[in-house]
Amino acid sequence: MNSGAFGEEWVARYLQKKGWEILERNYHSRYGEIDMIAVDGPYIVFVEVKTRSADSIAGPLEAVTPGKRKRLIRTALDYLQAHELNLQPRFDVAAVVVGQGEPSVEYLEDAFDGGGYELF
Repeated sequence: MNSGAFGEEWVARYLQKKGWEILERNYHSRYGEIDMIAVDGPYIVFVEVKTRSADSIAGPLEAVTPGKRKRLIRTALDYLQAHELNLQPRFDVAAVVVGQGEPSVEYLEDAFDGGGYELF
């Protein structure tokens, strides 16, 4: 299992322990991919997971660039158009750092919003 898949599995377990329902993993559209789509109470949550090793020069949160956020938003809109849900959308980011011992997870709820992008 590569580090990205490992990080996604770790975050899925983390969210399920919190009582969240995982709806989709690795959802693809013509705009990109969303690592995980989950339900947290009144929210449908689009989760981007970034995994890095402890000795990486750049941290995992730095990989969620404006371009990446734009692709995530477009893919989320695609998902919402295909699935009729009465849930409030939210974008979260999970930063997983692997090294010796148990991985660490920094989880940012409502990490960014869909505003300010000219999507189409």
